[in-house]
This record gives sequence, structure tokens and C-alpha cells, in this order.
Amino acid sequence: MKASRTITLTAAVLLVACMAGSGLFLRRLDKIRTGATLDDVLYITSPKAVKRMALGYDGLLADVYWTRAIQYFGRNHFFETGRYERLAPLLEITTALDPHLRVAYEFGANFLAPASPNGAGMPDRAIRLMEFGIQQNPQEPKLFYSLGFIYYLELKDYAKAAETFAAGSGLPGAHPFMKVLAAQSAQHAGESQTARMLWITTYKTIPEKDVRANALAHLEALQIDDAVSQVENAVTLYGQKTGRLPASLGALVAKGFLPGIPLDPDGHPFKLLRDGRVEVQNPDSFPFIQKGLPPDYIAKPSKLEKFYKMQLQEQSR
Repeated sequence: MKASRTITLTAAVLLVACMAGSGLFLRRLDKIRTGATLDDVLYITSPKAVKRMALGYDGLLADVYWTRAIQYFGRNHFFETGRYERLAPLLEITTALDPHLRVAYEFGANFLAPASPNGAGMPDRAIRLMEFGIQQNPQEPKLFYSLGFIYYLELKDYAKAAETFAAGSGLPGAHPFMKVLAAQSAQHAGESQTARMLWITTYKTIPEKDVRANALAHLEALQIDDAVSQVENAVTLYGQKTGRLPASLGALVAKGFLPGIPLDPDGHPFKLLRDGRVEVQNPDSFPFIQKGLPPDYIAKPSKLEKFYKMQLQEQSR
């Protein structure tokens, strides 16, 4: 009985000592010198060093550092200081302490990536943060979603955005809209073959009628873009061989530069203008085409195109 009581008292003393040590450690982080401010808490900037000193309280310290990151960003954003040098280290320490704290990745990237005054203007650090998050949480589609938007909105790297959205869209629990975003980004990047594959996948895997109709509209647009490029190449070759521009599409066919008169999906032939430009007859019928448009033509956005823009605006806030 006495031995049991001794063990209990010893354990209690050790517990109190550990709690006191943790309290002193947190106090030391908060105040390295008298009058320290929030800007001064990062006298230890190494995530590995902080993790070693956490004494097993990784989750608790992660919450502390995440709170500090929010306060740091919020204060500098409110006072428009334009200073966010410590934001990335705070987030990196937070996620090193708790690699599965998803909110730190998603919101942290939204703090880091946007340009001033909406964010820190550090998209490269935001990408690094998100890549670490995906490495630690490879089955979390929302992290791919957030990373894709950094590429799309901040860097205008539509090819990487398409690649990221496509990777996330295949994960369990991924929103079907990610397939649409992947195809949209690939088409915007000019990668027609990738875009075509992704739109076909979207059409086959998403049951909603509006989404399927939209996928077909994009596939028709890709078909038109390819056809316009084919005619433009034929016009160039004709000019190089004859020294003049062709008078009609029939002239291109007669000389063997085209296998036949190309038609749009509605069955209308393309227009060949005197200056060699190629245009579709009814561009309003194909809202997603990028080629064959008259000069200064402004397309009327479809309902789903408006929805895309709303999604992008929501993500950028």
C-alpha cells in the first residue's frame, strides 16, 4: 500500500513538473525580453527546433502558433503595414507541429498567396505550404483544390492548375466540380488534347444535365479551334507555294491543302476573309471557342461560365 502511494505521489510530482516546464516554455516563447510584441515571438524560427522543444505538446503548440499566425496577419492586414515577413515561418511551424491541421493549410495559403492588399503576395511560399500539406495528407482533395486555385488565380499557370485539379478530382470525396475546373484550366492553357480528355471524362462521370451539356459545348469549341488552326495552316502553306492568298476554301481543297470544306458542329462552313483570317459564321453559338472570332468580339458568358467566375471570386476572397 505504501509502495502504491509512493508511486502515485511520484507520478503526480512529475506531472506537475512537466506542466510547469511547459508553462515556462510557452512563457519564454512569448516574452524573450520585456515588452516583446507579437513580431518578436519568432526568435526560434526553425520548425524542427520548436518541435523538439515541445515536450510532447505538439498539438497544443500548433494551436498556439496557428492563433499567432491569424493574429499576425489580421493585425498587419488591418493596419495595412504591408509587412508579412513572419507569416510563412509561423505557418510552417504550425504545420510542422501538427501536419494534419488542415485549416492552417487552407486559410494559411489564402493569407500568403494573394497580392497586397488582400494578402502577403507570397504565392511561392503558399505553394510550398500546400505541397507539404498534400504530402502529409495525400487523400485530402480540398488541399488540391486550394493549391489549384493558387496556380490559377495568382500565378496564371493554367497548365499546373489543370494538373492539380485533375489529381485532386480522382480522390475519394472530391467535389465533381474539380473535374470541370481541371478541364477548364487545361483548355485555358491551350493544351487541347488534355482538355479534350478531361472534358470527355467530365461528360462520362458527372450525371447532372447542365454539366454534361457544358462539357459537350467545350468539346465542340475544341473541335472548332482545331479546325480553324487546320485552315490557317493550309492558308499559310498555300501562300508560300503560290505567292498569294487563296480566294476561297474551295481553292485550298482544289490544291490539296485541305481534304474537304471544313464545317462547324452546326454544319456551317468557316469564312475565309480576304486577308487570310478564318472566322466562324455564328460565334454566339459557341461561347467557349478561342479561335475564329471576329476582331473585338465579346462572347456572351453562359450560365455555367458565370458560375465558374463566381467560384473563382469566392476562392480569391
